[in-house]
Amino acid sequence: MRTDDDPTATPTATPTDTDPRLLVMHLLRLGGFVAADRVARGTGLDVDVVTGVLETARADGLATERSGRISGWVLTPDGRAAHAALLAGELEQRGAQAAVEEANTAFLALNEPFKALCTRWQMRPDGSINDHGDAAYDAAVVEDLGPVHERVVALTARLAGALPRYDRYPRAFTAARERLVAGDRTAFAAPLSESYHDAWMELHQDLLSTLGRERSAADGH
Repeated sequence: MRTDDDPTATPTATPTDTDPRLLVMHLLRLGGFVAADRVARGTGLDVDVVTGVLETARADGLATERSGRISGWVLTPDGRAAHAALLAGELEQRGAQAAVEEANTAFLALNEPFKALCTRWQMRPDGSINDHGDAAYDAAVVEDLGPVHERVVALTARLAGALPRYDRYPRAFTAARERLVAGDRTAFAAPLSESYHDAWMELHQDLLSTLGRERSAADGH
């Protein structure tokens, strides 16, 4: 915790009452390669706080920054192990195992319907690529996303009562859907664009990571 006696210590007070180190490392685990500004948006932390956590993680051998076609910060193997330990500690401290299990079950019930919507968004019924030239077709898919959206927002809002860091998901899903309704076609399934599909994949991995599980056939994709 940051104090007057130790101004270089990692702060622990956040809008979601979750250790910033866990929030930052968690975004790296979910996103793979993630820029500092994207971490800040995803966690709700100030960029300077995020930068401080990342630099400390780099010094400790827990994260590294890469540049190139795909740029950003990524956890090292030691970082993944440290992140898993932080998640397990959080789950135990908050007594949230049952709440996450319940949310995961509810999510898996929505996963296949959402995947079907993604297929419809990308492909026409005849198997041809959807070029998004048919506004009525796209509008029907967006409308059918509505019930799935309501349920995933509800389950993540409930889960945030047990683990506050999940409160970012209702905002992320709602922001992507609003962009989609406004005509931004990338907001449905375009990768690495803070799309609805990006948030969906992050939530899926988030639930698995929080439960300390690897993806299996039962979890879908």
